[in-house]
Amino acid sequence: MKKLQYKISIKSPVAKVYDFMLGNSSKATYEQWTALFNPTSTYEGSWDKGSKILFIGVDEKGEKGGMVSRIAENIPEQFVSIQHYGLVKGDKEITEGPDVEKWANGFENYTFEAGSNGTTNLTVDIDITEDFETYMNQSYPKALDRLKELCEG
Repeated sequence: MKKLQYKISIKSPVAKVYDFMLGNSSKATYEQWTALFNPTSTYEGSWDKGSKILFIGVDEKGEKGGMVSRIAENIPEQFVSIQHYGLVKGDKEITEGPDVEKWANGFENYTFEAGSNGTTNLTVDIDITEDFETYMNQSYPKALDRLKELCEG
């Protein structure tokens, strides 16, 4: 697995960035920034530490797919750690096998830091397989720009 990092400064308080990124007050804010990965992107489950959460969307064939994950840590307005451990294909959760092994124990971490003048410095650290590197490098910065627009708007 490769580790990638993305950073963005958002002119909005940490509480708002955290809330909008996770979709706590309204899942719509999560769905709007993650739509840059998949227009139907959403989640099922809870952001509470230890909880299972599914990050899902519908592919071009109309089939549901995504990641089976666990919230490894959630320190409100500071740090969220997501551990990916399986795949969603249709109505099945797959947590074993060759497709899962290359992703197993990959993390996606969000660090929220208060900057000067009410800004938030957001850092995303993500473990990915090499075949997703180009996609992530193209998509993640655009998704974070969308999050910034939502928070600053």
